[in-house]
Amino acid sequence: MLKKHMILKNHYSDSVALMRIAADLEALPGILQATVIMATEANLERARAIDLLDELIEAQPNNILIAVSTQDANAAAAAFSEVEMQIKNLSSNKDLPTTIEPEAKSILMSVERNAELNLALISCPGEYAGAEAKKALNLGLNVMIFSDNVSVREEVDIKNIGLDKDLLVMGPDCGTAIINGLPLGFANVVTDGPVGIVAASGTGLQQVSSLLSQWGVGISQAIGTGGRDLNAEVGGISMIQGLNTLLEDNKTKVIVLISKPPSNDVAEKVINVARAGSKPVIVCFLGWDDKRSDDLVQFARVLDDAAEFAYVKVNNGNVPQRRNFEINCGVEEFDHNKDQKYLRGIFSGGTFCYETQLILSDSLGPVWSSTPIDQAFRLKNSWISQEHTVIDLGDDEFTQGRPHPMIDHRTRHERILQEARDPETAVILFDVVIGYGSHANPAAEILTSIEGARNIAAKENRHIDFVGFVCGTDRDPQQFTRQIEMLKSAGVKLAESNSKATLLAVSLIKTNPVTKDYK
Repeated sequence: MLKKHMILKNHYSDSVALMRIAADLEALPGILQATVIMATEANLERARAIDLLDELIEAQPNNILIAVSTQDANAAAAAFSEVEMQIKNLSSNKDLPTTIEPEAKSILMSVERNAELNLALISCPGEYAGAEAKKALNLGLNVMIFSDNVSVREEVDIKNIGLDKDLLVMGPDCGTAIINGLPLGFANVVTDGPVGIVAASGTGLQQVSSLLSQWGVGISQAIGTGGRDLNAEVGGISMIQGLNTLLEDNKTKVIVLISKPPSNDVAEKVINVARAGSKPVIVCFLGWDDKRSDDLVQFARVLDDAAEFAYVKVNNGNVPQRRNFEINCGVEEFDHNKDQKYLRGIFSGGTFCYETQLILSDSLGPVWSSTPIDQAFRLKNSWISQEHTVIDLGDDEFTQGRPHPMIDHRTRHERILQEARDPETAVILFDVVIGYGSHANPAAEILTSIEGARNIAAKENRHIDFVGFVCGTDRDPQQFTRQIEMLKSAGVKLAESNSKATLLAVSLIKTNPVTKDYK
């Protein structure tokens, strides 16, 4: 096997565009693996970790590195030519009408051209994201920082600047928001309405906003905070600021707060702000057991409950009309053999992975993961499952040098086939997340994997159940109903939400009832 690389000096492109180019390269004949990245030190380390670079190279963070593994030097040359062409197309304005101005090269240039701009979306290497965010704030812009690898100290600094200027800072590592009806990052096309959301979880925000939209309740604003916002070091700056913004917003009638379990002190600060307001607030700190629910502040343990509680508040006590899934069945006469004892969850959404661990821990016992709730059950090797295992393939460990699984299905395809080869696998649970930024037809991709897995199991006279759910709406480009119908036609057992799908998967593993009530 040959390893080849090329450096394009003094070029920049955002990570999503580069990931798509890398996916195109891996589809070329003779290319076994490829990465296209900005040549930051962190990215170079990742390229070495996935065995695409053997040597130390001289590259600067404003260079693009292309690295491939191949058995054919000519294939590598063709790949490099393809990258150069695509990068040129990304930056070229030659096909634009002469009446359109060239692309702005800085935040300042953008503001000078349009004084009405009020939000900057920042996606650049983490070491530069903080400086760009401060530039935007000093120009009077609210900020959404898609970039990760920003230090906690700098995050606090940026958020305090925003607080002082009465400007919102979403992020760092904020992948999802819906502002004034505009989806940003990985977001869904939802209806306009009275529910406001503040979330330290991208897929958590997507799940709640999509469920509400499916049930006919729209979203006023959906504000992301970044995943560390409710840590003790950050102190919930963006969560509290977002909550106060929605409390003052005339359009917002009900508020939902979403996060993985926060610092206790930060949680109390947030809850106290909610109690000081006059609007109903649903608090979903996943797994958070709080018995202090009342008419003003209501606690939800899982995302589905948070969405339903918000719906009930908006609709004067009426519950939502739930979707009926014909294949959403309970316990069946299932034909797993005596060795098939375990559930394997393979997720693209980190919050879904976490929520599933919560439910499985209460119903099936210990759950292993690369991102475990209980550190005693951290997998020794994240690429190899044991017993009941739940994996977040969107975690940095799995995305080094590869696109996120919401964009590119290859890592999940490999993992599903791997689980199918394990004679102890009985059920495979998965999410399908649609919306802007996600794959154009994820159901089609995962059905290819399911077919391959079934063929592997059938050769050994085994049957594997596949259980899933789709997070999205019919207004999304991929269309919720279309994705559902494709999965149903292939015999996938479906539920309306992640927590419902998890409970369905549990019912296929064991016949005794789930020990904790999640409804």
